[in-house]
Amino acid sequence: MLGFGEDGEVTSYLLPRNYYLLNMSAYLSNTFIILSSVTICSMLLLFNFPGMEILGISPNWILILVIVWSVKRPIWQAAIAGISLGLIYDGITVSTPSHILSLVTVGIITASLNKQKYIGEDLISVALIAFFMAIIAETIVAFQYIWEQILTVSQIWQDYQRVMIISALINSLWTPAIYFPFNKYWKRSKTHNN
Repeated sequence: MLGFGEDGEVTSYLLPRNYYLLNMSAYLSNTFIILSSVTICSMLLLFNFPGMEILGISPNWILILVIVWSVKRPIWQAAIAGISLGLIYDGITVSTPSHILSLVTVGIITASLNKQKYIGEDLISVALIAFFMAIIAETIVAFQYIWEQILTVSQIWQDYQRVMIISALINSLWTPAIYFPFNKYWKRSKTHNN
């Protein structure tokens, strides 16, 4: 790529050729990791494996993926992840209310926690974040049920108490299983790129 300098000389904005090759391989590997993790978490959402559920409630793998993704990302990337994964979740479940609002909110809050340095990057901190983000996500879904008048408030309140605590527990238990490989990959790719 050519451009003109201040004195009218033709200058090249190209970097060394191996810079582009290294970045292209990092870009392709990141794309593969992202797409495969979204596919795996979406598939896990569809299947109920024995021992993975508590009182009929399974882990919300899409919520876990939004949390794991948002821990080390800027707020705008967390919001885009929430929108994208919310659309995938809505496409899989084909139910109302939508999951987009809860996933975007969780992504933004998680990313802003990281920017405020309130949390560490260890497994315990991420599990604790997942616990509270699951409560926030279930609360948003409960308010959507109330807003759309799908169920009565008393029915929502009874179900909300049970679903909220169990969802928070099971999601916080399974979050390290997704976070640990992601964290290893991010650390490894960061050292290779530097």
